[in-house]
Amino acid sequence: MTLASAPSGTSAVTPAWLDSWLSEQGQPAYRARQILDWIYKKRVATWEEMLNLPRPLREQLAAAVPEGELTVVRMLGSRDTTRKFLLKLSDGRLIESVLIPASPALYGEASDRLTLCVSSQVGCAYGCKFCASGLAGWMRHLTPAEIVGQILTVERETGERVNNLVFMGMGEPLANYPNLMEAMTILNSEWGLRIGARHITISTSGLAPAIRWLADQPLSVRLAISLHGATDAVRDRIMPVNRKYPLETLMEACLYYRETKRQMITLEYILIDEINAGVEEARALAEWARKLRAKVNLIPYNTVEGLEWKRPGEEQQEQFLDVLERAGVRATLRREKGHDISAACGQLRLQTEGEQDAFFAGQIGSASGVRENSHA
Repeated sequence: MTLASAPSGTSAVTPAWLDSWLSEQGQPAYRARQILDWIYKKRVATWEEMLNLPRPLREQLAAAVPEGELTVVRMLGSRDTTRKFLLKLSDGRLIESVLIPASPALYGEASDRLTLCVSSQVGCAYGCKFCASGLAGWMRHLTPAEIVGQILTVERETGERVNNLVFMGMGEPLANYPNLMEAMTILNSEWGLRIGARHITISTSGLAPAIRWLADQPLSVRLAISLHGATDAVRDRIMPVNRKYPLETLMEACLYYRETKRQMITLEYILIDEINAGVEEARALAEWARKLRAKVNLIPYNTVEGLEWKRPGEEQQEQFLDVLERAGVRATLRREKGHDISAACGQLRLQTEGEQDAFFAGQIGSASGVRENSHA
């Protein structure tokens, strides 16, 4: 029997790999269930914590599979109780995850839904002009363990259980399709984190072929399209992916997904002043939404330091929403959570890396006798 390649980290261990590996080690089969329970039910971070396993077995596991634990570098809490986590990977790269509570339930009970916005890549190669994730460029895909590890790390840090996931963090999820699907199996399985497919949303900037792949795989996850422009002219200006997959191509793929999965698609639309927030854009968006029978989620632009874009005024936001609703489109205007903690994708990472660069520049300057200006 040939052993499959080892998982990329503790939080990517699967029953199939464990069964094969334990058999080769001469270990009893029941150890697989014990190990899976430690990782995905008890949420432990290291092999050493699995106390009902013999020490030699723990040492063998540590040699076979890296623990790959994510480290919390910074955590920022928002006034609306949104929390942003800056996480360090084993190679020192930084990614972000955002924990978003739903609004409190009736009569003031705690919210019954806790959503984590998950990253899929370090940086992003797609270069959307309004987004902080791509400002430092693309570095690499996240492994399945690093994707799943975000949920486990945030849960350990907060003591709360995440029950809703949105792949709307750093990176383009569908560009990392194989690793995403491997992670999805772990997130959804009974032996894994047991998060229902209907509680997982994958957002894409418009990779039409991968949307079709997603439609043909068995899990009925939810699909969101980061549209942000209802004409090719606008999308070409702010989203380079549109030049490869223009709106007609993208919408054909979305229709295929809609008909295959029989699920409503969400069109995510960031409102940017003087770019895509006019009445004519609203009418064009209404046409696409009606064609897809899609829901529209309007998001006022979340200001990013170093970028020129601005959010439209509230009156213009409401006018845009009114055009959609009068056209019979189901739409919401999201007063985004986390604006006070720079919760837009990539902002905290860029800020932290900038601070690190400034610190090391200061150290070098001081060592060479150069006086640096101090900025509060």
